[in-house]
Amino acid sequence: MKILNLGCGLKTSSSPDVLNVDWNIYLRFKRNPLLRAFARWVFRGERLRYFRGLPDNILVHDLSKGIPFPNDSIDVVYHSHILEHLDRDVAPRFLLEIRRVLKQDGLLRIVVPDLEEAARLYLAHVAACERDATEAARHDTVIGAMIEQMVRRESGHTRLQRPLQRFLENKVLGDARRRGETHQWMYDRFNLSALLTQLGYRNPEIHQFNTSRIAHWNEYGLDQNAAGGEYHLAKSLYMEAQK
Repeated sequence: MKILNLGCGLKTSSSPDVLNVDWNIYLRFKRNPLLRAFARWVFRGERLRYFRGLPDNILVHDLSKGIPFPNDSIDVVYHSHILEHLDRDVAPRFLLEIRRVLKQDGLLRIVVPDLEEAARLYLAHVAACERDATEAARHDTVIGAMIEQMVRRESGHTRLQRPLQRFLENKVLGDARRRGETHQWMYDRFNLSALLTQLGYRNPEIHQFNTSRIAHWNEYGLDQNAAGGEYHLAKSLYMEAQK
């Protein structure tokens, strides 16, 4: 079994079946011996703990340049909370590139924030505000859960750093959009299924974080936290489709 974990960020799997692929700064430090020697001065606290926990089965690669594998060579492609960060004209090209490298009947597993669920929570809180005026004080928090990553200017991680490091990170790495943190589109079970079908995928099917057509999926730990629960705090949509 060969599984690609595309745009993995810090959510990696150490399984020999999985190749974790990304271009972020943590992985570039991990794969470069010289940079790795300076990691403890660059990363601190939680960042350093994440860095030290990264496995070795990592491919540092810019996915905007395609997926560096031959046609029909991969059993499973997985990506989580990546698609919504791509412009609408880029997302189909990315999904077609995945379809190219998948074997016939190979599986694509996509995880995205669930717009339908976010809308339900928003409307439920509108009703709560109508019943109890004190709820209105936290209504911006509910709106933020839907749109904060669409309007964010500065990286969420950088805002937490000391002033000098914050200044340098913003100068070198750029704002949230340049780093790919902002949401460019949102998906629900209808438009994601329709998009996959239009691109030639078969049998789009909704799953839960711990269900899959991929054999032994839960052993890879990609959609689970250390306790075996759902990794993503915000409600996510899990969908699989076949080539």
